[in-house]
Amino acid sequence: MTVVEPRLTLERRLLREHALVIACDEVGRGALAGPVAVGAVMIDAPRARKRIPVGLRDSKLVPEPRRADLARRAADWVAASAVGWASAAEIDEIGIMRALGLATARALADLEAHGVVAADAVVVLDGNYDYINPAAGTRLDVRPVIKADRDCASAAAASVIAKVARDELMVRLHDEHPAYCWARNKGYASPEHREAIRAQGLSPLHRASWSIADAPTLF
Repeated sequence: MTVVEPRLTLERRLLREHALVIACDEVGRGALAGPVAVGAVMIDAPRARKRIPVGLRDSKLVPEPRRADLARRAADWVAASAVGWASAAEIDEIGIMRALGLATARALADLEAHGVVAADAVVVLDGNYDYINPAAGTRLDVRPVIKADRDCASAAAASVIAKVARDELMVRLHDEHPAYCWARNKGYASPEHREAIRAQGLSPLHRASWSIADAPTLF
C-alpha cells in the first residue's frame, strides 16, 4: 500500500489570504465507550515554512508505539494546539454530530484562551460536512476537506495529537472498568469489548444510545 505523505500545499495557499489556519480532526467517533475528542492546531506563515515533522501521518497510519513521540513533535511544530472533548453522556443526549461540534468549540475556546482568535482564521476540517458552526452557533470560515488528515500536514498533526490524548484517557479509564479491556481496544468495538458488554452490561461511560450490534468495528 502506498502511503501518502501529508503536505502543506493547501495551508500555504490559504495563508496567502488569511493570517491563520486552524486544522481540526476528530477521533473516537466510532467508539462504543468514552468521549469523542477533536484536535485543533493553528499554523501561521512562519510555521508553514518549517519542515514537516518526520513520520507525520493521519494517526490511523502511525503505529501505536510511535504515536506519543510524534504527537509531541507535532505539538512543537505547530504554533498552538488543543484537544476538545464531548462525553459519552453528551453524545447520548445530543447525538454524535452535535457532540463533534461541541468538542470542536471547546478545542477552539482552549486555543482562544492562549491568544488564538478563531474568527481571524480559516478552519480546515477533515470530512465533508461543517459540524462546527451549526453546533457552536458561530460563523467561522470552515472548509471541510475530505481526507484532510491524510493530505494536509496540519490536519494530520491535529489527528495525532487528539488520538494520543484520547488513547491515554482510555488507558486511565481502564483501571475503573477493567472488564472492558479499554487499555487495548480504547473503547472501540473489539470482540473482547463486545463480549464484556454482553457479560457485564453497559458502564456509565458507554454510549447507551448506540446499538451494540450495529456499532462500527475496531480499526
